Amino acid sequence: MPYNKKLTIGLFGFGTVGEGIYKVLQQTPTLQASIKKIAIKHAHKVRQAPAKLFTTNPNDLLNDPDINVIVELIDDADASFAIVSTALKNGKAVVSANKKMIAHHLPTLLELQAQYQVPFLYEAAVCGSIPIIRNLEEYYDNDLLNSVTGIVNGSTNFILTQMIEGGLSYETALLQAQELGFAESNPALDVEGKDAVNKLSIILHHAYGVAVHPDQILHKGITRLHPQDTRYATEKGYQIKLLAKAKRIGEQELKAFVLPSFVDANSQFYNVKNEYNGVLIGSKLADEQFLYGKGAGRYPTSSAVLSDIAALRYDYRYEHKKTYGGTTYALNEHSQVRIYVSYNRNEIVETNDFVAIEETYQSHERSYLVGIIELDKLKNAYWLEQEGVSVVSLDEIKLSQTALSPTLNNTALAPTVLA
Repeated sequence: MPYNKKLTIGLFGFGTVGEGIYKVLQQTPTLQASIKKIAIKHAHKVRQAPAKLFTTNPNDLLNDPDINVIVELIDDADASFAIVSTALKNGKAVVSANKKMIAHHLPTLLELQAQYQVPFLYEAAVCGSIPIIRNLEEYYDNDLLNSVTGIVNGSTNFILTQMIEGGLSYETALLQAQELGFAESNPALDVEGKDAVNKLSIILHHAYGVAVHPDQILHKGITRLHPQDTRYATEKGYQIKLLAKAKRIGEQELKAFVLPSFVDANSQFYNVKNEYNGVLIGSKLADEQFLYGKGAGRYPTSSAVLSDIAALRYDYRYEHKKTYGGTTYALNEHSQVRIYVSYNRNEIVETNDFVAIEETYQSHERSYLVGIIELDKLKNAYWLEQEGVSVVSLDEIKLSQTALSPTLNNTALAPTVLA
């Protein structure tokens, strides 16, 4: 596709983002892009576009020789994969925002892109309006990255901001996020950390060239957080953020996880609030750079989709340099993380799972400990799944700020009734 070639688009999905794309393309003739057909699921729903544009038959788009770009904006990951893989096989460029589909099928999609020599772009799948994929692909393509850490889910960040600063309960903050359109009616993917780990899987590929299925990465959301945890944060001067973290350890190994995390006022993430996202890139050559922008809502996603569509005018595609050359990385499941664990009086936390215990507190109602644990031990700990247990990472807090105490080994720590 030369720079001035017209893009004829087949659009899958006409929700808030799809409708926004349709309207912007109508108002931006300089893009030389137009929508020929839109595939939808429910034919009788009233939509703000001419009826002749709509069809319920995906093949009307996938088999149309005039359509050279497929823009896929549906929620169903399985249907999305079928659409995208067929489009690539048919020689059509693809723009997608489905992070679950991409994270779960990335190796296969890369093979199809290489085999059929067509672009497959998905900036909108990660961090909304923040161009993190393009930066990792272009600006950092030859740089040795030390770390990539981010608030990558605007819905959970909004909820956590309201819990810490507004004093709201989790349930009330979630309801407010839903009313404002930052969280879905079924918010499980966001609040359980699944959306964030899908995005981290994609980031790992573009930052380090590794293909890691999301199920391989430790991830916990914010549903288990207790009012005691927010009180602890307030007393220490911390905020709580759901962070996705990838960090290079040694020459060829990586540490990666998604966990609620304490951050202090020295952190770039401390003032990233409400529906905003932030990504901190630690570079061997350029030190640290911070990207900030809206991560939830109709317009941030639309912005990223439009950027990808515009890039197709000059046949832009990801080169995946970190995958096809250079250092080969692998996850190290024995890497360590510092965590805070709070639990009610009926729960038991096995301290022999920990490398070290730094702090303990016991009370009638709620107790906690601070310790260092290997990621695989934490991922497989039976107590992590107990209803009354919550875990928050302290990896972003400097060690000097945490008082150390002797390691406790081979014991089960249960709350002691204190006088």
